[in-house]
Amino acid sequence: MALTASTYGKARVRVMRLTREGDRHTPRELTLSVMMRGAFDAAWTQADNRACVATDSVKNIVNVVAAQNLSLGTEAFAQAVAALFLDTYPQIEEMTIEARETRWRRHAIAGAPHDHTFTLDGNGFGIVRLVARRDGSVLQSGVEGFTFMKTTQSGWSDFVDDRYRTLPDATDRIAATAMDALWTWSTMPADCEAANARVLDTLLATFGGSYSFGVQDSMYRMGEAALASVPEIAQIRFAMPNKHYIPIDLTPFGLENGAAVFLPTDEPHGQIEATISREK
Repeated sequence: MALTASTYGKARVRVMRLTREGDRHTPRELTLSVMMRGAFDAAWTQADNRACVATDSVKNIVNVVAAQNLSLGTEAFAQAVAALFLDTYPQIEEMTIEARETRWRRHAIAGAPHDHTFTLDGNGFGIVRLVARRDGSVLQSGVEGFTFMKTTQSGWSDFVDDRYRTLPDATDRIAATAMDALWTWSTMPADCEAANARVLDTLLATFGGSYSFGVQDSMYRMGEAALASVPEIAQIRFAMPNKHYIPIDLTPFGLENGAAVFLPTDEPHGQIEATISREK
């Protein structure tokens, strides 16, 4: 039998970096998956662990890089972790690092941002994915579970009408989603944090600023706008599940529902995915 693929490492490595600039603090909390590919097949096929880096050491390396790089943004931090592995262990051919950011929002007290008080930003997570080899790397940034909606200017109509269809046409409905979006950098921007914020602002402005003929329609135009706004992005990948709001029938109670009372549900939900690139 052949071992056709293998990888190993450490998942759910959690680390908080705290930058202290006098009384002003900045927390950076990450949950990482750090996976290695390379000359490790003998551990599977011959019970030979001599080339293996212990997964406990993987966790320790993340902590050491954190201590040495308190202020790095998530993208640069992932690159620093990958570089240490590739520089230290010749048996490693490829590192795949995924970092999920727990975002802390600086709280305002008496109208002023406070130096060391924060609240949890509950809308999704920032994510970074890096695949690094000695001959190059692919770096992606994005958001996971970022939830938004608009309460008008959205429809879904003129779809296949056959004996299986029960859904009526809609020209004015609530459109909502918990979006996963991942964009691939062709070159690194001067400021990843600012560029990521610009992408997200562009996506929301496009979604909210025009009529949507469906999630597919909005998704494509959102991708086009993000690529136009941030030239360092090569492509953007979306997964946008529908969060449905179904009008409730109030006629048994002698009431009219003027598109005001809904049943929120996301099971089952429509799942719409696409990648928009600069080149076909």
